[in-house]
Amino acid sequence: MNEDKLHIFDGKGIRVTWSKARCIHAAECVRGLPLVFKPGSRPWVKIEAGDAERIAEVVECCPTGALHCERHDGGRVEVPQSTNTLTPDPDGPLLFRGQIEIVDDQGHVLLRDTRVAFCRCGGSSNKPFCDGSHHRRGFSDQGDVFEGGVKSSGSPGPVLKALPRRAGPLKLTGSMVVRSADGLMSLAGDDAALCRCGASRNKPFCDRSHERIGFTGE
Repeated sequence: MNEDKLHIFDGKGIRVTWSKARCIHAAECVRGLPLVFKPGSRPWVKIEAGDAERIAEVVECCPTGALHCERHDGGRVEVPQSTNTLTPDPDGPLLFRGQIEIVDDQGHVLLRDTRVAFCRCGGSSNKPFCDGSHHRRGFSDQGDVFEGGVKSSGSPGPVLKALPRRAGPLKLTGSMVVRSADGLMSLAGDDAALCRCGASRNKPFCDRSHERIGFTGE
């Protein structure tokens, strides 16, 4: 996980922060408020061109968590989804929404967030986050989800803990629902191992293909 420098944009009643390292140019912000979010301009976020409430709504549409905001006008703040959901984006990353903690092998929390895009092609230079490398690598997967990939212990915690194993999968523990990209399949549980090398034949779940291809990652 690369060191992340937040870019800060202040406006009347609201502050928007942007992580360049986690941005994959999904462009939800541009589609939502093209007068505020203007790539190529300096600064590219023009807070004064929009209403704080609407800016906050659009920021929450950012699927990667690259955009967040703070309210100084008493307006509503982002509330995490009550259900932790993970959805494999077709030919792209694994998209998470809810309450998540990314932890290391010792259980130390590296990041808490409500929205994350995890790399699942194996090529990101900012693992465990997606950096758009799936485009360059020609990663292909429809985003299907198959039975058996999510287990249940019967005592799930409300926060989903994600442990990116250095030479293995993304290990998840905590309450979760894994949904297919088309929304037709949903698997609920509290234990799963998701492929992050890109080679599994049972995507988005790990099938130990990382051992066969010698995958390594931070």
